[in-house]
Amino acid sequence: MSSLISKAFLDAKSENRPALLTYTVAGDNTKKKSLEILKSISNYADICELGFPHNTPIADGGQIQTSAYRAIKNGIKINDVFSIAKNFKYIKKNKPIILMGYYNMIYQFNENRFLEKCKKSYVDGLIVVDLPYPENKSFALKCKKKGINFIQLVSPTTSNIRLKKIIKDSHDMIYYISMLSTTGGKLKVSPKKILQKYYKIKKHNKSKNVVIGFGITEKTIKSLKKADGLVVGSAICKEISKSIEKGQNTVTNVTNIVKRLKNKIQ
Repeated sequence: MSSLISKAFLDAKSENRPALLTYTVAGDNTKKKSLEILKSISNYADICELGFPHNTPIADGGQIQTSAYRAIKNGIKINDVFSIAKNFKYIKKNKPIILMGYYNMIYQFNENRFLEKCKKSYVDGLIVVDLPYPENKSFALKCKKKGINFIQLVSPTTSNIRLKKIIKDSHDMIYYISMLSTTGGKLKVSPKKILQKYYKIKKHNKSKNVVIGFGITEKTIKSLKKADGLVVGSAICKEISKSIEKGQNTVTNVTNIVKRLKNKIQ
């Protein structure tokens, strides 16, 4: 399954660095502003993740929850998320975009209708936080048929047997959750330990792109640059909150933080 996602990893590798993945919540703090932020940070990010605002997130920490509540308060609906993705792809057609959300939302929307909508909005990949392997097998297959990457999640507690199966079934990217925590928590595990576990995952299949997420900030990103890719979300959401509070330009401030993150892994 060759895709814009695998091309982004190849391009980053050719520059001898990990791919930088950013995460923002769709509609934070408005639909228009959210699109502007996405367009601006995509000049430095290799892959953009766009989250569905959700009122009961199970994996998201305080920073992302705050972003989600702001978006929900502003009336953002599922169709708005698709329209942000589509408008983004009109301008940045070669920049991969991954939608991230929870399965109950997809279920209520209807799986087939949801994937049809993803296809029409030029979505490259999906992360469904609460749809684990093997329960996700049939949905992942539906994604593959539509040319959409279904991104499997693995964690420090994933057993070796399970890991083998997940990697075998995965598409172009695997997301390694660095620690047992919600997003935005302080890195409780040393970067060295995270990379040790990471290499064990890579050993199963060197050709699969594995990214590390959770706890990655300007302070920690450099120490993990041996990974295929690194995901930064909470630090970006925190910057949006700070800019709103201070009445500053969110687009400029968020772009600056992404620019700094990119410089640290060059």
